[in-house]
Amino acid sequence: MYGAEFAADPGALYDKLRAHGNTAPVELAPGVRATLVTGYEAALHVLRSPETFSKDPRRWRDLAEGTVAPDSPVVPMMMYRPNALFTDGEEHRRLRGAITDSLARVEPNTLRGYVERSADTLIDLIAPRGHADLLGEYAQVLPLLVFNRLFGCPTDLGERLVEGMSGIFDGVDAEKANELLAVTLLELVALKRAQPGQDMMSWLMAHPAGLTDEEMVHELVVLMGAGTEPQQNLIANSLRLLLSDDRFAGNLGGGSLPVEDALDEVLWTDPPMANYAVHYPVRDVVYEGTLLREGDPIVVSLAAANTDPALTNDQRAGNRAHLAWSAGPHNCPAQSPARLIAAVAVEKLLDRLPDVRLAVPVEELEWRPGPFHRALASLPVLFPAAPVSGEAQRTDAVRRPVLPPGVTGVTGVRGVTGPEPSASARPLGGWGRLKAWWRGE
Repeated sequence: MYGAEFAADPGALYDKLRAHGNTAPVELAPGVRATLVTGYEAALHVLRSPETFSKDPRRWRDLAEGTVAPDSPVVPMMMYRPNALFTDGEEHRRLRGAITDSLARVEPNTLRGYVERSADTLIDLIAPRGHADLLGEYAQVLPLLVFNRLFGCPTDLGERLVEGMSGIFDGVDAEKANELLAVTLLELVALKRAQPGQDMMSWLMAHPAGLTDEEMVHELVVLMGAGTEPQQNLIANSLRLLLSDDRFAGNLGGGSLPVEDALDEVLWTDPPMANYAVHYPVRDVVYEGTLLREGDPIVVSLAAANTDPALTNDQRAGNRAHLAWSAGPHNCPAQSPARLIAAVAVEKLLDRLPDVRLAVPVEELEWRPGPFHRALASLPVLFPAAPVSGEAQRTDAVRRPVLPPGVTGVTGVRGVTGPEPSASARPLGGWGRLKAWWRGE
């Protein structure tokens, strides 16, 4: 599940694995064995049975015994962290409660404003050119801008966080990337302890759960991971669908309904985190005749479960029974904000650039390899060159529009001048493009 062939057509592997039943053996990375759950009902059974299937990776027998090397590229995504994702029972409820209560303080209208202003800034950068990579220049950057505003994260730390998250998701020197992420987040936690504000990170610190610095770091890992990589994939995959599928293309001028329908379609067929909800049997379990051994990873394929042939209802528009947000006690606590961010980002782009079209046939788009995500490598588009927004013109007729200021007054790449680089001049790696953009290269 880690090669280019799987990335190009994961559905082919899911179909092949279904011959084994609702569960099948897979390899997540060289030497990393797991069982993939491909059936919808089987997925719900695992996700809703915490008494049998634990989320705690300290139960991972192959890692504990050294069969899986600590520097395996998938370890940073699967290793134990003291956060809501990798704990069970009362500890999970305490850590998740801090997240859900803090998220509840984020006003939807405020969040919408963050997204709209960030989207306008990014579109202003590409609109005069008539071409862009909507992944590297829009879908990847926008969630990070919103994240920085919500968490009051200074730009210099934001660049290092980008580098750390890039290595973890892409498996490039993942052990070093994980260390960089941890060190940077500790610095950010220390900064916010000294200078709390009206931001989600300060609310997490003040929560009655009494999070330690270590817990804060790892809660931020899961929040940043969920708020950047999956979010960018949802935006990009939705734009890809809207620009390539005749069911939507004829209705783009008719308001937000096609966008909402496209989000539903993507969450069913191309969920941004396709295979991730990892669990570990607390004892040997026989499920539908298959032995699931204690401590062996059980990976729920949210994508395969959503496309299970046993599901009889193929009506996806308005249907929220998909498993893209997982299910059970570890379902995503940020479903509404994530959907709002994606919908506003897509609507704003199509409103500002109504004649945008793919620059290559949809079948020529490339997907990033990796067992967990469903992620485009790029999304090249063409459109008639358009003027920047009125607000950006008033800001400065020559200088690049500034990034929206965060809670701490961060202004991103303010003052960087000169022409935008071409898409071909950007680094090849997806997160590398974002890091270069962040630096103004």
